Amino acid sequence: MADRFLGFVKSYAEHFKSYRRDVSEKAKQYASGLMQAGSRKNIYAISEVVPDTDNRNLQQFITHSKWSAREVLDHVAHDADELIGDGTDAALIIDESGFAKQGKMSVGASRQYLGRLGKVDNGQVAVFGVLAKGRFATAIDSRLYLPKEWTEDAERCNKAGIPESERVFKTKSQLALEIVEQARRNGVRFGWVGADAGYGSGPDFLFALADAGHTFLIDVHKSFVIYGVGRQLRIHEPSSNGQKARRLISARESLSVEEFVQACSTKDWRLYNVRQTTRGSLKLRVLRKSVYVWHKQSGQGRRYELLVTENLDGQDRKYSLTNQKSSTSTQRLSWMQRQRYWVERCFEDGKSQCGMADYQVRLWKAWHHHMALVMMAMLFMLSERLHMREQCPLLSCADIERLLAAFLPRRNASPEQVLSHMSRRHEMRRRATESHAKRNAERRFKVT
Repeated sequence: MADRFLGFVKSYAEHFKSYRRDVSEKAKQYASGLMQAGSRKNIYAISEVVPDTDNRNLQQFITHSKWSAREVLDHVAHDADELIGDGTDAALIIDESGFAKQGKMSVGASRQYLGRLGKVDNGQVAVFGVLAKGRFATAIDSRLYLPKEWTEDAERCNKAGIPESERVFKTKSQLALEIVEQARRNGVRFGWVGADAGYGSGPDFLFALADAGHTFLIDVHKSFVIYGVGRQLRIHEPSSNGQKARRLISARESLSVEEFVQACSTKDWRLYNVRQTTRGSLKLRVLRKSVYVWHKQSGQGRRYELLVTENLDGQDRKYSLTNQKSSTSTQRLSWMQRQRYWVERCFEDGKSQCGMADYQVRLWKAWHHHMALVMMAMLFMLSERLHMREQCPLLSCADIERLLAAFLPRRNASPEQVLSHMSRRHEMRRRATESHAKRNAERRFKVT
């Protein structure tokens, strides 16, 4: 497995070479360190275990080297498509992840909701695109979210090295659309776009995907406003003489999705066996109805399918809207909706086994370099699980990490080096403690 990993990394070597420099060896060292450095996979930890490495050289490689993170990610997307791309059964799932950070210097860091913590805290948030097919999933793209307090502060952007072209505020939905279009340009095959209710908070994202020719199945909040089918609502339609004609759809009062579902008969619910799990069959109660969604800005109403699923005990209820063909079976729609489970597992593996959240960098380029190498490592883990699925069907990302940590070349540290590394860690903790105490003192001073 170690030889396959090194060969896999070597297949990306072209992206780390230029007419002036070749940093492909540093890329190999960094990627190897992500598999070997234990629970904290930052640059200092990597330099302690990977032979012939130095934390300053690795810092230079990740922060200042001119190799393109975009080229690496596009290569990852192409390879992922070869492994699990499918125009019918694969999905491009949009999801975001938060990274808690101290201070305000890390690019994009601000007080915002961090899903991993389940609360508002100081940190960074990024939008990811994950290609998923069945129980196999891997991240293929990312966009770092920049709050307005960043895009409106030129000095702050300069210090973080944010390119001029990126200093425009974009919503997370806009970043998600960029990811979908980049996947299309890369030729990635997927049958639909999925996302959680954060992207289904209103009709804009749904309409944008449909206008771009994409099929979607997007979760929505229970407060999402819809109109029932069967009665009449006047909406604007363009006419030949330039006047705004009106077409009847439904005169019914608008309802939230929750109110609409509550008004449905219990006879409308059906029981479906969605998929097999390690604990047996996943059985869900499912409600499916055709509804209209109204977009005030464009004056358009569109007919979509509303899908509601819940466990047999009435818990874990999910609401989704889709523009899938009406001929698509309800069982298949239910299976599609629950594919997002594997994306959550993908992020768990990325953070636990590949060091996705363990970086200690502040600048724009460094953040994107780190994420590109992490997603390259995640793709290797997917390829190994697929390669070994008949011989070792229960092989996990944690297993692969342990095997690589055991068999990849490892530094034989002398007692003096061990003590030196420990002293450096102590110095870093001392500085962090002093910095934390200083920030607390500044907050207390402001309050008084």
